[in-house]
Amino acid sequence: MSTSTSTGRLPRIPAPLLFVTGGLSMYLGAAVAVWLFAEVDPAGVAWLRTLGAALVLLAWRRPGRLAWRGRAFWLAAVYGVVTAGMNVVFYEAIARLPLGTVVALEFVGPVLVAAFGSRTRRDVAALALVGCGVFLIADVRWAGSTLGVLFALSAAALWAGYILLGKRLADDGLGLDGMAVGFTVATVVLAPLAWGTGPVWTSPRLLLLGIGVGVAATVVPYALDQIVLRRLGQASFALLLALLPVTATVVGLVVLRQVPTLTEALGILAVVGGLTLRSRRRNAKRPPA
Repeated sequence: MSTSTSTGRLPRIPAPLLFVTGGLSMYLGAAVAVWLFAEVDPAGVAWLRTLGAALVLLAWRRPGRLAWRGRAFWLAAVYGVVTAGMNVVFYEAIARLPLGTVVALEFVGPVLVAAFGSRTRRDVAALALVGCGVFLIADVRWAGSTLGVLFALSAAALWAGYILLGKRLADDGLGLDGMAVGFTVATVVLAPLAWGTGPVWTSPRLLLLGIGVGVAATVVPYALDQIVLRRLGQASFALLLALLPVTATVVGLVVLRQVPTLTEALGILAVVGGLTLRSRRRNAKRPPA
């Protein structure tokens, strides 16, 4: 199954710029999701995102029969359900906490995966730095929204699962075809969450926004990731991950008027520092935020 994407003139654009564009698209999608929370519950918006991503990827990739059979199917299915589940708890978190704060807390997942996969002093130092950042953020937010912090940390745990499953998906050459199958299965498995999407089906505007979140937060950034990974390789790609908490904070500030406190800002910077330190040696994957 091919994982190629039609790049057109994209090869002329610097890879870091493509990465930042993907990050902006991802978190602008998350910002739109926050707006939708006024009409649809967060879990329902997450289901709409999964549905939108599945429809677009199916139309684009048209996975062959082999993608729907045997080990390839089950791997893609588990990947899709875990990823969609992560999106559900992520949206429940951003319904209660600022976007940049949630993204910083979510990075506990990949850092833990890296720490367990390596015994180097660099990874230990990175884990300690991220831990300090998470402590600063959680200490600020725990009293105001304990549930929000728990949802964000649940997203971190599921992201760790996503990393492990995503690596197997890539190693098996499933790529975007596997994503198409996985999100289709996740849409069906999590269909009960559609119960909270009632207003969407009587409002074309809300339905378009819901599906648009899937395109902006999943299809666009992951397609750009394929290009960046091919051009820079895994190590350089992982280093760029440190830009994501900053990107999320900027989007939250500009679009949602979410101003981080000084303590939260220090915590986010500590997470970015830990990511930068850890990413020089280890690899991770972008979150489907």
